[in-house]
Formats: sequence, structure tokens, C-alpha cells
Amino acid sequence: MFPQLARFTDLSLILLRLMVASIFVTSGWSHVTEPAERARSIGMSKGFTLVLGLAELVGGLGVAFGVLIQPAAIGLILVMLGAIQKKIFVWHTGFWGDKASGWHYDLMLVVMNLVILTTNGGRYALMP
Repeated sequence: MFPQLARFTDLSLILLRLMVASIFVTSGWSHVTEPAERARSIGMSKGFTLVLGLAELVGGLGVAFGVLIQPAAIGLILVMLGAIQKKIFVWHTGFWGDKASGWHYDLMLVVMNLVILTTNGGRYALMP
């Protein structure tokens, strides 16, 4: 219907990448800088929480700067699938959850990373 908008595809993809990166970098940073507190909140060990935080940081930075975008997106998808699994089967959280803590948010991040994965993040990247 609006073919003229196709010229904004790469701009849209960099904005999507920066949004995804901001979420994962800030989450990863809090896991790395406050591992004991974060470990308690997610019900995992401190060591696992540190590894999770590093994965989120590295994946988020890779997506943001366009370095190994596809492996970074795959890693972030795996992180979010783990979060969805925990919310559904361990915490028994519904899709919408209580107070916006459902797994709909995690699923959105999976789909956002699928777009990044399948498009290789667009042309604006350090390693396209």
C-alpha cells in the first residue's frame, strides 16, 4: 500500500536494534553489578546470574553496534525463551501476568530478535 516507505527499512531496523539493545544492556548491567539481589529475584544462583548478565550485555552490544548481529540475536532469543519457560512452568505466570509481568513482554523480545536475525539487522552495522 505504501511502497515508498521501504526506503526507511534500514532506519527502522537500526531503531529496533537500539531498542532491543537498551533493554538487554540495562538488564545485563543490573545482573552483573547486583548479582546477589538479582539472583534472589529470579530464583537462580549468583554464578548463573552473572553469566546471564554477561550474555545480555554482550548480546545487546552486538545487536547495537552491528557486530555478529545474528549470533547475538540468537543468544538473546535463547535468553528470552529461558525467561518464558521460567514464567510459564515455574512461576505459573499467565500471558499478561499480574501488574504487567506476564510473558508477553518476553515474547515480544523474541519476535524483535527474530526480525533482527532474519534481516541481519539492516545495512547500518560495523560488520554487515
